[in-house]
Amino acid sequence: MKKLKMFCLCLNNQHLKQIKKLNYIPVGLGNENLSSKFLRDNTKKNISSKNKNYGEYTFHYWFWKNMLKKVKKNTWIGFCTYRRFWQGENNINVKNKLENIALKIIPDSWDKYETIIGNNIDLSNIKWMKVLKYGKIALLRNPLAILKPYRSIRFQFDMFHGNGVLDEAIKLLNNNDRSDFMNFTKNNTEYSQGNMFICKNKKIIESYYQTIFEWLEKCEKVFGFKLNGYGKTRLYAFLAERFLPYWFKKNSKFLEWPIFFYNPIKND
Repeated sequence: MKKLKMFCLCLNNQHLKQIKKLNYIPVGLGNENLSSKFLRDNTKKNISSKNKNYGEYTFHYWFWKNMLKKVKKNTWIGFCTYRRFWQGENNINVKNKLENIALKIIPDSWDKYETIIGNNIDLSNIKWMKVLKYGKIALLRNPLAILKPYRSIRFQFDMFHGNGVLDEAIKLLNNNDRSDFMNFTKNNTEYSQGNMFICKNKKIIESYYQTIFEWLEKCEKVFGFKLNGYGKTRLYAFLAERFLPYWFKKNSKFLEWPIFFYNPIKND
C-alpha cells in the first residue's frame, strides 16, 4: 500500500478528535496552549513568531528544517487544514461524516504524478459590487478587468491585498521565476485553493521550500510586519498561495484534485 503522511494544521484543541479519526498528524500553529498530542511549529528550529503574518507557512518552515529529511522515501507528504480537506477518490456524494469524505488512501491514478495541487478558484466571477467596493484603484492598473474574462490573479490581489503589492513582491523573486510568475499572475484568472499540496518527491519539496522562503524573507524587508486588516495581516501567506500552483506546475508532474470545505461546528 502507498504511504500517506498527512499533516492537518489547526488552531485549537477542539479539532484534535476529528483529525485523529482520520489518522492524520495534528499540527498546532502559533503559541496557543494546545494539547501535547499536537505537533507544534514553535519547537526546535522555527519561525513561529511570524505566524500572524505567515499563516500555515510557519509550519512548512518547521517541517522543512526539522522533519523533511527524516521522512521515508516514496512517502506521499500532504498538508490540509481543519476546515479544508482533500477529497477521497470515490466519496463525491458522501455527506456529513468527515471520515467518509476525506482522503485516506492514495488513488492508483496518482502513480504517474509527483505533486497534487488543489482544484482552482475562479476569479473571473468576482461580483461587480465587490469590484466597485474594493477594486476602483485596481481597475486603473488593470482596466480590462472591467470585463470578467480579464479579472486576473494580479487584479484580484490588488483589490484585496494592496494595490501594486504583488508586483513589488515579484520584483524580489529570483531570475528564474520573476518573469514567468509575473506572466502567470497577469494572464490567469484562477489559482489552486487552500495553500495545500501533496508530493511524493522530497527533492521537489526541498526545492520549493528553498525558493519560497528565500523570496518571503526578501519581501519582509520591504513590507515588514506592521500589517493591519485581514487583507494585509497574512500578506506572506497570500503571496505564497498564488506562488504555489505556479511553481509546482512549472517544476513537477502535477494533478489538480478536489478540496472541500468542512465546518466542524456545523457538521459534528
